[in-house]
Amino acid sequence: MPGSRNTWYQGRPMRFHDRREAGRVLAKALAHLHGRNPVVLALPRGGVPVGFEVARALDVPLDLVLVRKLGAPSQPELAVGAVAEGDPPTTFLDAQLIRHLDVPQSYLEKARADASREIARRQQSYLAGRARPDVHGRCAIVIDDGIATGATMRAALAAMRQRGPAWLVLAVPVAPPDSIAQLRHEVDEVVCLDQPEHFQAVGTYYENFPQLDDEEVVSLLNTRHSAIASRSR
Repeated sequence: MPGSRNTWYQGRPMRFHDRREAGRVLAKALAHLHGRNPVVLALPRGGVPVGFEVARALDVPLDLVLVRKLGAPSQPELAVGAVAEGDPPTTFLDAQLIRHLDVPQSYLEKARADASREIARRQQSYLAGRARPDVHGRCAIVIDDGIATGATMRAALAAMRQRGPAWLVLAVPVAPPDSIAQLRHEVDEVVCLDQPEHFQAVGTYYENFPQLDDEEVVSLLNTRHSAIASRSR
């Protein structure tokens, strides 16, 4: 993208203690955006603790980008695409991988329907009708705890671009170089703390990488929302 800025931060520890620590380190790398009226948008569940620390450090709102991976038949961890919230929802499909695995169209249609239902459930569970910050004309910082293939992030970024931010930023603690190379064309700026050449699963770059539940996501959102609300009183 013309005029885009892509920043790599090297020399960081290969392993973070947990997602909260990764968020604190990431926040330092994003400090230059403080004056651009940013809003942080995290991919649940794992991106929320990371995004929480960034939003707290920058003293800005925390919101979500609701997105669901479309797993391959018999290989649910392998993403053949993803669906992100929106009206209509944004769908990304990895056409090359779908052809390689010979994934039936009927499977994709069912997977998309299932993903859309889960997004609707999470929207109700996490947000419960709460007003969401408007990102139009603002700096939107999209955050996850890491990237593997990039399918879910690609759908998330496409959905966020439709909301009209003035500057779209992808910010993650760790990702493989090839995924970042593909995604950097979707945004105005990339901030990635580490890009290991021989990338493993995202969780291997954390000492503590527990599964998060809905209650933890809601708690972090409520804490940040309360902080923003009390500041405006």
